[in-house]
Parts: sequence; C-alpha cells; structure tokens
Amino acid sequence: MATTTAEGSQSTLRELTLRGIIIGGLITLIFTAANVYLGLKVGLTFATSIPAAVISMAVLRRFAGHNVKENNIVQTIASAAGTLSAIIFVLPGLVMVGYWQGFSFVDTAAVCAIGGVLGVMYSIPLRRALVTGSDLPYPEGVAAAEVLKVGDSSGEDGEAAHEENAKGLRVIVFGGILSAFMALLAAMKAAASEVATYFKFGSGATTLGTSLSLALVGVGHLVGLAVGIAMLVGVVISYLILLPILTGGEGLGDPAAIMETVDTVFSDRIRFIGVGTMAIAAVWTLIKITGPIAKGMAESFASSRNRKDGQQVAVEERDIPAPYVIGTILVLMIPIGLLLWNFVRGTDIHDHMGVLITVSVLFTLLVGLVIASVCGYMAGLIGASNSPISSIGIIAVIAAALLIAAVTRGTDAEPLSLVAYTLFTAAIVFGIATISNDNLQDLKTGQLVGATPWKQQVALIIGVLFGSLVIPPILQVMLTGFGFQGMEGAGEDALAAPQAALMSSVASGIFDSSLPWDLIGLGAAIGAVIIIVDECLRHFTDKYSLSPLAVGMGMYLPAAITIVVPIGAFLGYFYNRWAARQSKPDFVKRMGTLLATGLIVGESLFGVVNAGIIAASAGDSPLEIFEGGTAAKFVGVILFVGGIAAAYKWTAKKAAS
Repeated sequence: MATTTAEGSQSTLRELTLRGIIIGGLITLIFTAANVYLGLKVGLTFATSIPAAVISMAVLRRFAGHNVKENNIVQTIASAAGTLSAIIFVLPGLVMVGYWQGFSFVDTAAVCAIGGVLGVMYSIPLRRALVTGSDLPYPEGVAAAEVLKVGDSSGEDGEAAHEENAKGLRVIVFGGILSAFMALLAAMKAAASEVATYFKFGSGATTLGTSLSLALVGVGHLVGLAVGIAMLVGVVISYLILLPILTGGEGLGDPAAIMETVDTVFSDRIRFIGVGTMAIAAVWTLIKITGPIAKGMAESFASSRNRKDGQQVAVEERDIPAPYVIGTILVLMIPIGLLLWNFVRGTDIHDHMGVLITVSVLFTLLVGLVIASVCGYMAGLIGASNSPISSIGIIAVIAAALLIAAVTRGTDAEPLSLVAYTLFTAAIVFGIATISNDNLQDLKTGQLVGATPWKQQVALIIGVLFGSLVIPPILQVMLTGFGFQGMEGAGEDALAAPQAALMSSVASGIFDSSLPWDLIGLGAAIGAVIIIVDECLRHFTDKYSLSPLAVGMGMYLPAAITIVVPIGAFLGYFYNRWAARQSKPDFVKRMGTLLATGLIVGESLFGVVNAGIIAASAGDSPLEIFEGGTAAKFVGVILFVGGIAAAYKWTAKKAAS
C-alpha cells in the first residue's frame, strides 16, 4: 500500500508546465544561436542538456512547486533545439553552390521542423529497445539525470544543492564573459584569432598553427582525451605525412608560393582523403551496430504486442501510442512532397518532378528509421556530443545523390539543380538524424528521474518547433555578416562551414563526375587501417581506443582549428584527474564541464552579435579599429594562455571551496 502511495505521489508531480515550456524556449534561443555559430565555424556542436539543466534549476527554484520532472522537461526542450542546429551541416551548401541567395524563413523552418518531428517519431519505437532494454551507457543522459537529482534534494542537502547550482551558473557566466571578451578583441583586431606558419618539410611543404579560440578549448574539454588524441593523429597524417608528399615537386619558392601551394593541395586533395576516412568509419559503425539494433527492434515490437494484449504498463513506460506515431510519420510525407514540389517548380528539372519527388519521399520514409536507429545507438554508446552525426550526413548525401543520378541519367537535367535538390532532400533526412541522436539521450535522463515518456516526447517536439523558428534568421545573419568560404564574395572572415562544404562537394562530384574517387579510396584505405588499430586497442586493452571518425575529422579540418581541440582535451583530462582527488569529485568535475560550456556559449553568442553588427553595417565591420599584424599575434597568444590559466584556476578555486 505504501508503495502505491509513493508511486501515486510521484506520478502527480507536474511535468509539462507552461512556465517550463517558456523557460525551455528562452534557453533554446541562447544555445541554438551558439551552436549554429560554432557549427558554421568549425563543424562541431556541443550537447546542451547539462548546462540547460543547471540554468533551469537556478531559475525554477524561485517558483513554488518546482520538481525534478519539470526541470527535466526544460532541459529536454533546450537540448532538442540545440541539437537541431546541426542541420546547418547541410543547408548552407545550397548557398555555397550558388543555388540559393539566402535562407527563406518558411523553407528553412519547414525543413527543420519536419525533419526534427520525424526524428522524434522514428526514435519513439526505439526507446524500449535502446534505453530501458539495453545496457548502453548514455553518458550525457546519465550525467544530466545526476545533475537533476542533486538539484532536487530537500532539507539541508537541498540548500547545499542549490548553492552548487548557483556556483555552476556563475561558472558558466564567467566562462562566457571571458571568451566573449577574447572574441571582441579579435573582432577589433587588437588580438589575433589564430597563429599559423607555412614552411618546407621533407620534399614538400606544410603548415601548422592554432586558433586562439577559448570556445574550441571548451569543445576539447567536452569531447575528451580519446577524441582529442585521435584528431591529433589525423593532423599528423594530413599535415606531416600527406601534405609534404603531395606538395613535393611543386613550385615552392617564396613564402607566398608555399602558402598558395599548401592551401590548394589541402583544399583540392587532402580534404577528399579525409572524406574517405570518415565515410569508411561511418560504414563500419553501421555494420557493428546492425545486430544490436535488429535485436532491440524485435524486443520493442514484442513489448508493444504485450501492451496491446492488456498487460498493465507503468506511467514511466508510456510512450506516444504507436498509431499516432505511424500516422504522424505518414502524414508528414505530404508536406515533404509539397516542399520538394515548391523547390523544383519553375526550375530546369521541373519536367522530372514526379520521379524526383517519389524517390525523395520514399528515401526519407525508408531510410529515416535506419538513420534514427544508427544515431540513437551511437548516442547511447558514446554520447550525443561524440556521436559521428556528420558521417551519417555524408552517407545520406552520397546515397541520395547516387539514387537521384540513377533516375535522371540520360536526361537534360542540369548538374547544379540536381546537386541542390540532393542537398535539400538530405537536409530533411539529416533533421531525422540530429534529433534521434538526441532524443534517446533525453529519454534516458527521463527514465532515471521517473519522467513520463510521452510527455517528454511532446517536449522534444516543442523543442524542435522552437529551434525551427530560431535557426533561419540566425543563418541569414551569419550569411549577411560573414558569408561562407568558397561562395562568391566571401571575405577573409568568412565562416568555413566545413561540413556543408564537404557535403556539397561530394554531391557536386557525383553529378559532374569530378569526384576524386582515387583520393577517397586512399582515405578509405587509411580509415581501414585505423579501424584495425582501434579494434586491436579495444580488444587487448580496456582503456585505449582510436576513433576512426575523429581521425578523419583531424585530417579534414584546418590545422588551426584541429590542434586547439586536443589542447582543450588535455586540459580537461588533467582537470578531471585533479577533480578526482577532491572531497566532492563529481561536483568539481561538473564545474569543469560547465566552464567549458560557458567558454563555448560566450564566444558563440558574441559571434552572432558581431554578425548582426556587420550585417547592419552593410558588410563592413565597425569593430575593426586596430590594424592587427605581428603585435596582435603576440597579444593574442599572451591573452589566450593567460585566459586559459585564469579560467581553470578560478573554476578550481570555486569548485573546491
């Protein structure tokens, strides 16, 4: 009887409240803007669950009747929208190839919303299989649940928990102010944003350098030492082995010639080798998890049949009913068809509309479940932040491009239009990937705090809708303020948008038969060797690994971006080792995580503000009041090192006090 009362009391806690939705929406604005900027700058995004939970608890504690389930809904909304921002790994490609001149609010928001809602729906049947019925670790989901539980303590423990949450919020704010200040100095040209050098190496030449971005230090702290080392291995392969070999015999006279040669070889050849490595890594991951996914799906359907036969299901096991899930998926194929029709009408591929839309809708319908399964499993295995979501995007683009190329072979369709259509189709599928990558992580958090799954799934849909409204204007501000590298009129401060550039290059190469399959094959061979090394390390040791995808990213991204991420990973490793020796190791470690989050959010939000300033000034940056040059490089390095030292020292002092 006592157990029943406890369960009844627990089930009456408010979850999906109006104030929770509003707070989640406001947090969404911040984290989505930060993730869009970070993704366009370096091709990486960060998980928002833990910082959203900390902020939520700091705010909701001022309201009567707040509880752990309501806090869970807030972090669910914020994390869904923050994750959806990864859609920018595809959509900017439409501008970069010259097909779009800007981001239509309706089209962009619709792609985000439809893809995101499909991601929620496709991953609902996987909850029982991959969350409650599996031993996947879900590192970020478990960590977020622990944060929520601590914040929900009562009595003396509750006061201590509130104080810890207040400290956490101060750490986020401190890190944000520090990184935003550094970014402001860089925008003013008072301090350099990166330092790099080009030099002869072996028979050829190469380049090495580092960004002076505190946000990337935070990224390194969050992704961890294993990923950081793997990216460093990628740098060694690309910059100390492949570049010197491929630039050998080129004109390497004066420094300007060396710079031009190295940049050209890296852009035209090395990056495609990195593509091959990332592609084979994604395929290998898919092969490895096919068995567990099939088993989990079978268990999920068996559970649904048991419920239908009248077996009682606890509140904590109630999902959105299957008929609603299936119906929503099928109904959403209609607006997808309308979006594709609107995209094609009036273009040179208008005559092929019927076959193109049919192929794309079936592709989305059938491939969606596979992608949701893969992404959900990977998030459960290594966390949403470390999940190789971009590799899934690459595979989706290649598969869609090959299908569309097959059904339009022998026609007069223009390659540019087909490339754009492929990217638009892939963007919808990528929305499924981004949200399913996050959904199961959030549902794991909910399981651990006793949340009602269907309410959390509704919150995920709300988060998707919030994010869909925020992403289009931020993308347009980024385009107007900075532009993207490779597009016409892009300036020196243009955003790299590396993932979008990669996917548009792959699609273009398939349709105009210019894709360097030999370089991609070489990258795949390198990836195969790395996979063997990784499997051996995992088999013969318990603590070492070499992520093939992270190695591929280290090969693909510019060195200035890549090198600073391992720096942050090493800093995070040593900070966590120190934290393990403290009296409250989990709390001290969490403060380091929140510092890293603050460093990312501060610089990213300043980037959004700066883009708005530049856009309002018709493309000129009114903040550039210094000349930059050598002096700015010295200032930048000194402030970068000093800023890192100050950030970790201040955080360690606050955490240990």
